[in-house]
Amino acid sequence: MEAAAPTPAGVAGVEDGPPAEAIAAVFPGAGATAAEVEQEGAGKPMKPKEFLAGIDEAAVVKAIGEAERATSGEIRVYISHSTRQDPMLYAQKRFKKLGMEKTRDRNAVLIYLVPLTRKFAIIGDTAVHAKCGERFWKEACEEFTQTAHSQSMTEAIVKTVGKIGSLLSEHFPCQPGDQNELPDGIEHSKE
Repeated sequence: MEAAAPTPAGVAGVEDGPPAEAIAAVFPGAGATAAEVEQEGAGKPMKPKEFLAGIDEAAVVKAIGEAERATSGEIRVYISHSTRQDPMLYAQKRFKKLGMEKTRDRNAVLIYLVPLTRKFAIIGDTAVHAKCGERFWKEACEEFTQTAHSQSMTEAIVKTVGKIGSLLSEHFPCQPGDQNELPDGIEHSKE
């Protein structure tokens, strides 16, 4: 497993993706990191249906709801059914498609999973990154990878959601009148 912490402006190399400058304009100062999950059967693609069957969606949704109760921040989980060699680029595109940059305080975080390539990315909007810095993203990826390897993917997602929720509640506590701005369920598509 190799974790990297590229900035959005440094993302390049995917033919059908937007140029790095366009991503930098959408996510100025955003923080992110990506990694590959080495598990049993490493090297073999994991079919999204099999991957989804192994995820306890109710546990993930419950973890997101619990994490968001103490913060104005938002957490989403997205599973891609496509082959994505550069999960960071596609996570940034998905972040925008899901409207995550439109949260009131710019404090949304996306966990983007790609079972076919066994890769993932975790990205946060500008306000989150300003509070946590690069070290947080690297730690979150390392913990996710370790938990996915030693326990289960559900547990890796739930623990990562909890870690992100703790950070968000510390820096973006729940305020009077806060509303859940984004759905808590796991999103996925073949797109």
